Amino acid sequence: MIKTFIDKLLGKPIARSRKNPFGKREELPASVHGINPELVDDRAIDVVRTLKNAGFEAYIVGGAVRDLLLGLRPKDFDVATNASPEEVKRLFRRAFIIGKRFRIVHVVYGRGREHEVIEVSTFRAFLDNSQAEQVSGNERTSKQQLMGMQHAVDASGRVLRDNVWGPQDQDATRRDFTINAMYYDPQSQVLVDFHKGIQDAHKRVLRMIGDPEQRYREDPVRIIRAVRFGAKLAHLGFKLEAKTAKPLVACEPLLHDVPQSRLFDEMLKLLLTGHATASIEQLQKLGLAKGIYPLLDVVVERAATPLVQAVLQDTDRRVAEGKTCVPSFLLACVLWQDVQAGWQQRLNNGAHSFPALQDAIDEVFERRIGDVSGRGKLAADMREIWAMQPRFDKRTGATPFSLVAQGRFRAGFDFLRLRADVGDADEALANWWQLFQYADEAQREDLIAQARDEQRQRQKTQKPKAARKPKADDDGSASPLEAAGVQAGEEGDAPAKKRRRRRKKSVGETTSPAQE
Repeated sequence: MIKTFIDKLLGKPIARSRKNPFGKREELPASVHGINPELVDDRAIDVVRTLKNAGFEAYIVGGAVRDLLLGLRPKDFDVATNASPEEVKRLFRRAFIIGKRFRIVHVVYGRGREHEVIEVSTFRAFLDNSQAEQVSGNERTSKQQLMGMQHAVDASGRVLRDNVWGPQDQDATRRDFTINAMYYDPQSQVLVDFHKGIQDAHKRVLRMIGDPEQRYREDPVRIIRAVRFGAKLAHLGFKLEAKTAKPLVACEPLLHDVPQSRLFDEMLKLLLTGHATASIEQLQKLGLAKGIYPLLDVVVERAATPLVQAVLQDTDRRVAEGKTCVPSFLLACVLWQDVQAGWQQRLNNGAHSFPALQDAIDEVFERRIGDVSGRGKLAADMREIWAMQPRFDKRTGATPFSLVAQGRFRAGFDFLRLRADVGDADEALANWWQLFQYADEAQREDLIAQARDEQRQRQKTQKPKAARKPKADDDGSASPLEAAGVQAGEEGDAPAKKRRRRRKKSVGETTSPAQE
């Protein structure tokens, strides 16, 4: 106290206690947080129990805790622990360490389509070089990890690696939003909160932990996550805090340094998690409608067109019903406009239909999608969906049977159905295929006969008049089509070939080599 008085007289600055940058730990019982334990997945409980029985700390963390607080049943469960990935892997029979930039463990339960994955991550240190001294005090942080820590952040502040283990309070701080930084122990039913996340959940506020601009620099993808969470929780009344939203537009150029494959994956999360329409609205509202990712720019630009609007709404509906949605179908709808334009242009230049379509598809992939992770499978699926569209016009012979037997038929038909709903394809054609795919053998034959009769009727109504001698134009020459022997209404068809009758050979007559 005397020293403080002397320092004040001499004009020296008084040392003030710094606020703990990692927040204050609060443990809230079930009577306060009100989480319904029946909403917690049994397999997530098993993972937590196994880790705790082995002497480690373990909690359900992230979006699952947020949903539980809101009274929702989470679709996915993540677990955070102070066990290293290798220690976690040894405790479970079916566990796999994945990732390089972020090493995590997937614990797998069940098999086939019914399998479930619980993602287990190790508590990580807050990667701020100014906190290196504090991180070094953690006994579970190795010397090798500390040496690599100085190279984990680039010149712009972007985190390049995040595999430095640390205590739980730092793990909470390195997460993005306060409502995603809470930890729940399903055994003791205690909720651990470091950053007033439960208060923000009750206030319906999305607030970034720490300084928003700095956090966006650490990982620019948080810009997209802010949009996604804002869209996902908008129907529950959540809004982005003004301080969190303010630097979004200014920090958008930071996304140019993010790998294209990662941006592609984040774009798919925006569009395929059940809030596609709301995500587009959030992008427009926040001033981020253009510049995040070229293909996303196309989606936003065409969101109001009938086909794209229909597929976005249909995707949200399917997710709400628990059905699967694949990116190939959605992107096929978004880029169909480009394929049609390129296809028609090549047909106008005299190219044959099928090669023209394939060339148009190739051009769209090079120009719109580029080189991204998983492009091979994505390209194959989209190519089949597009290439199937002209084949739907052929409803006679063996074509309908071979087409309906293809593995991607359902996706191709759904695309046709959606096109018909918005007036881009014939409604009667879509109805015919709707009946054909579920009909028995006899009904299919009847449908094909019906299609054949319709085709003959069209041919009769379009049948040209009898062939006549080419009529000379005003300048005395015949018109190009008539001179080529093409009848009216048959432009582009080759002239009919005349049959030659073979003359019967008389007895003893021989055939010359030229005639054979």
